[in-house]
Amino acid sequence: MSRPKKVTSSKTKSVAMITGAPKKSVAEPEALYSVSLYKALDIPSGGELLFQALHKGFRFSVYNKLAAASGLEKKQVAQYALLPTATLSRRAKSGHFNTDESDRLFRLTQVMDAAIGLFEGDRHAAMQWLEKPAPGLGNRTPAQMMGTSVESRAVLDLISQLEHGVIA
Repeated sequence: MSRPKKVTSSKTKSVAMITGAPKKSVAEPEALYSVSLYKALDIPSGGELLFQALHKGFRFSVYNKLAAASGLEKKQVAQYALLPTATLSRRAKSGHFNTDESDRLFRLTQVMDAAIGLFEGDRHAAMQWLEKPAPGLGNRTPAQMMGTSVESRAVLDLISQLEHGVIA
């Protein structure tokens, strides 16, 4: 079995210039995204199945899987998704989040998945980026922008701009 060819893409170069992340060689694209975050969490990424899952409420295991898949501490996931400790305790007992909590977890998953894509599969770099103030977000960190759908949309828009070489 041959090893993936190492490449440095133009996307990596533009992300490095904008975010200050070091340039690095990465494997070919097919080796980069071996498991999507949605698949790792066992949640749909969109459509009718997502609508149903949100209204039913995500299983509590999604919270644990999100922490494990992202490499973040559970405390950080709770903070980013605005889930107080008392709520987590109640949801651990019931086994499900409510619709609003599930929606916040989904928005966080969307942003994390997009950030991982921005950094070409480098989860560690993506999670570090979430903690850095971004001029395109009014010098707030992407992690601070998870409270509302409008804020998380602004983060997703910024990621899209960075992917397309627009300096934000």
